[in-house]
Amino acid sequence: MTPVSTVYYLPGHGGQLSSGLGQGLMERGFAVAGRETRGGFKDLGFLDQVAVVADDLKNNFWSEDAYIVANSYGGYLFLHAQAGLPPYPGKVLLLSPIIGGFSDEATMRVFSPPYENRLLEIAQAGKYPRPINATVHTGSEDWQSHPDAVKHFFGFLNIQVTVADGRGHMLGKDYVGNLLDMWLPAKCTK
Repeated sequence: MTPVSTVYYLPGHGGQLSSGLGQGLMERGFAVAGRETRGGFKDLGFLDQVAVVADDLKNNFWSEDAYIVANSYGGYLFLHAQAGLPPYPGKVLLLSPIIGGFSDEATMRVFSPPYENRLLEIAQAGKYPRPINATVHTGSEDWQSHPDAVKHFFGFLNIQVTVADGRGHMLGKDYVGNLLDMWLPAKCTK
């Protein structure tokens, strides 16, 4: 089988293109391009990372037929790139997207990404360029991509969020696999 379609994939922090979700995309007959959130890319400053993702999208994946899958911190990178571009014309699947800072009082865990309030501020001002065809999923038990915060942000964009009951930040291979099978086009093989 020769893949004839490519998915642009942005994994979570420290993620690889060829394992986990990336491997699942390849098993479905897709080539995978994107940015691993490790190595040389991770060494770039945040705004440089966002600029690289924006350039990737504009130069290689800017069409109605393009597919983007972004997971966790990869979703944060995509959303920041999208903030500086016209509305993205292709299909976007955001899984447990980080939309800003978060904390969990029960475990005393805190995460404060760069520009943690920027996305919400742009959305609240009505200036966020809404992607044309976006699908968003997060878990009901996700403290990093908390469903209330995710629904609040995407509510400004009029994008529905699906909350997977009983799931955490890792939605699970079974959940994501079924979702990919429904969201992606039929196998793109010759």
